Amino acid sequence: MLIVVVGAYAIEAYGSSLSEAGLVAGIFVIGTLLGRLVIGQLIDSIGRKKTMIVGTATFALTTSLYFLSDSVATLIVVRFLHGIALGVGSTAAGTAVAHIIPPDRKAEGIGHFSLSTTLASAIGPFLGLWLLQHASFIWIFASSLTVSVLGLLAATRLQVPEMDAAHRAARGFEFSFGRLLERRALPIAAVTILAGLCYASVLAFINVYAVELDLVTAASFFFIVYSVVVLCSRPLTGRLMDRKGSGVVVYPCCALLAVGMAVLANAHSAAMLLVAAALIGLGFGNLQSALYAVAVKVVVPQRMGMATSTFFIFLDASLGFGPYLLGLTISHMGYRNLYWSMAALAVLSMAAFYLLHGRHAARLRAAA
Repeated sequence: MLIVVVGAYAIEAYGSSLSEAGLVAGIFVIGTLLGRLVIGQLIDSIGRKKTMIVGTATFALTTSLYFLSDSVATLIVVRFLHGIALGVGSTAAGTAVAHIIPPDRKAEGIGHFSLSTTLASAIGPFLGLWLLQHASFIWIFASSLTVSVLGLLAATRLQVPEMDAAHRAARGFEFSFGRLLERRALPIAAVTILAGLCYASVLAFINVYAVELDLVTAASFFFIVYSVVVLCSRPLTGRLMDRKGSGVVVYPCCALLAVGMAVLANAHSAAMLLVAAALIGLGFGNLQSALYAVAVKVVVPQRMGMATSTFFIFLDASLGFGPYLLGLTISHMGYRNLYWSMAALAVLSMAAFYLLHGRHAARLRAAA
């Protein structure tokens, strides 16, 4: 909800430049990455539920700081702290979910959990833009604070399996910069960043592309179609992955993502634009949760926190920094060629999954 309005708030309230407004929006992602990097290896030492409550409480507290901001500089600081809190709280929540779900239903359960992000990505921006038209920024911040407090209350009610006391005492509060990432999850994280770049190109440029095509009205329904398709398909693909293995879901999803990008690159009508939305929803929408399930399946239970952190660090990096990197190429290739190149990248994601994980899947499961 905030990410679509906070840039406009910086410009209207403080007269910031466009570059400063961009920094206000983007510094949040950097804070989130830092929060994930630090908390990943400390979750089990601190306690899974305690980490989640600390994270969600800090998230609510930093949300309230928007009311106290009085300059662009303080707003940037608030956004950075807010991002760190999200990194801590969401990583702890993802780790808790990975431990709560029974092993034989891991992919299905993670698919259900990941729908929360899909719903937030669809509802949040819609509410933010609606409130921007009908209310003041104060009401937007108040709405965000209300939702944050509700999240904190939900966290206090959750029952989370914890590491046994003896194992936790043996580990202590170890922190090492050399262990910021989970080694076993890195191959899956590498595939994630490739697929994430494809989706980042849609998030960042679909509206501008739609203006070029004179399909602005259709573009307003793009993410609604995307979200509906994900909501309907993800529970099914999760059960399929639990029964048949990761390959039966990941390879078709990469192919669907590639086809969706190709349709988007060749779109000439509203129908083609919305067909692309559905295909990208079937592809990336299910690929995201499938790769997350693989990342936590290839590690021992005590390393699920690190695996969760590693996965989301790479996903956030692709979605946060991808638009900037891809934007550098648009002036040279145009939007259509950009999406054709993203179709090729989706095919490369399929090959990368096979080389980095698929051909080793049986051995990795045995080792974990």
